[in-house]
Amino acid sequence: MAAAKKAVLGPLVGAVDQGTSSTRFLVFNSKTAELLSHHQVEIKQEFPREGWVEQDPKEILQSVYECIEKTCEKLGQLNIDISNIKAIGVSNQRETTVVWDKLTGEPLYNAVVWLDLRTQSTVENLSKRIPGNNNFVKSKTGLPLSTYFSAVKLRWLLDNVRKVQRAVEEDRALFGTIDSWLIWSLTGGANGGVHCTDVTNASRTMLFNIHSLEWDKELCEFFEIPMKILPNVRSSSEIYGLMKAGALEGVPISGCLGDQSAALVGQMCFQDGQAKNTYGTGCFLLCNTGRKCVFSEHGLLTTVAYKLGRDKPVYYALEGSVAIAGAVIRWLRDNLGIIQTSEEIEKLAKEVGTSYGCYFVPAFSGLYAPYWEPSARGIICGLTQFTNKCHIAFAALEAVCFQTREILDAMNRDCGIPLSHLQVDGGMTNNKILMQLQADILYIPVVKPSMPETTALGAAMAAGAAEGVGVWSLEPEDLSAVTMERFEPQINAEESEIRYSTWKKAVMKSVGWVTTQSSESGDPSIFCSLPLGFFIVSSMVMLIGARYISGQLLFKLDNFIS
Repeated sequence: MAAAKKAVLGPLVGAVDQGTSSTRFLVFNSKTAELLSHHQVEIKQEFPREGWVEQDPKEILQSVYECIEKTCEKLGQLNIDISNIKAIGVSNQRETTVVWDKLTGEPLYNAVVWLDLRTQSTVENLSKRIPGNNNFVKSKTGLPLSTYFSAVKLRWLLDNVRKVQRAVEEDRALFGTIDSWLIWSLTGGANGGVHCTDVTNASRTMLFNIHSLEWDKELCEFFEIPMKILPNVRSSSEIYGLMKAGALEGVPISGCLGDQSAALVGQMCFQDGQAKNTYGTGCFLLCNTGRKCVFSEHGLLTTVAYKLGRDKPVYYALEGSVAIAGAVIRWLRDNLGIIQTSEEIEKLAKEVGTSYGCYFVPAFSGLYAPYWEPSARGIICGLTQFTNKCHIAFAALEAVCFQTREILDAMNRDCGIPLSHLQVDGGMTNNKILMQLQADILYIPVVKPSMPETTALGAAMAAGAAEGVGVWSLEPEDLSAVTMERFEPQINAEESEIRYSTWKKAVMKSVGWVTTQSSESGDPSIFCSLPLGFFIVSSMVMLIGARYISGQLLFKLDNFIS
């Protein structure tokens, strides 16, 4: 029985999917794209000061090893021989910045996460040095000057962390995004580890010229980044090195894509004009623009989509980036405690089926596309005495959908041809209420693959297709057909527009909360129990039981959190 099972499986490919909230390792059949087994570990996020977001690089690396070992154990229980795993791909949270010591392999500081806001004053100072008629940063990188991207995070580390400064002076420092840290560590680390990145991750640093596909000397001088610490830039599909430890020792690492590019590949959006939206910690809508760079006039980014081989052409994409999607669910769980698990949000929302006029703008890290407004902070507005935690839960799901509507509208204006449907993926797409809300708010069908792990699938496809591996064909006729679930709009267009216009009004109220000085102070905001500058704005008396005691207004939150 076991032998027969092995015989039909054929070559397998593994994929590390290292995200902001969790790490996973997944194994696919390269001939059918079937997911055979996986393991997942949640990753801690640290918030040392308001607006700061960090993670431990060693914890991230250890989680990768753990996920690989556990998945291999599960495959053994299924009588699947792990020697059939012929390659490993890496997909990762982008922009998150790590600096480590190449002699010891030790990180010199925590990873500064893409959501982190500590560099706002750096951004403002740098923006004054860019001529208004010659934004060479955007023209070379496709990116606006923002706290989001790696260059300013690296600049902060060089300015503020003595261990980093000393390591650079002594030629011991290496910089990388999470993909670089993982590949260097997995291929030997201090004992010959390969220091590289791929074009998709490099294109998110603000140091990479997306036209020449090289680190840009002018950009590095502008940000005052020493080029000697940067990784070598490779294609998204080639053998970078071999695993040097663990159950898969000797297996080549041969695919590398930033998570959103990996999802684009996993959704098989290989044609000009094809688009996908991924619902993870944030929300990211990418549209393949083919072999030409398209620059947005409506707040979207121009980025490298993929380059699937050393001698293969580079493809580009327009991207709409939303900072907070799944992160708002985690916030309701960890900070407010109104749910115990992330899955409970669907049950709460289903109980009421409406937000009852309550709107939630989760601008915890400012607003990304299409606004690029760092002064924004989260608000909940439209509260009445009737509002309870179920309405807040529903409003949180609606917020994800409204933000997607904003970036889809921008993309339609830039591309000129509106999308007729939206392909979706990511962990949040398991929430059927969210998917139906998304179809209602966009007023177009939402199409979800039955296997939602398209980010990991894209990394596996790139790894399996690499020269020297060759177990996964990317030819159109060889790509497996994917079963889809379809959600059609169930409300009329007028109601959809009314809800959207009210959301836009709420967004405008979230802007202008924070100045550079207050965001850098590290002081708790007005409600110290609600970190990240979160404010609740009510249109009426807030919540049942508000009363004056000892000259102060106290709020009874029973209706909200019980």
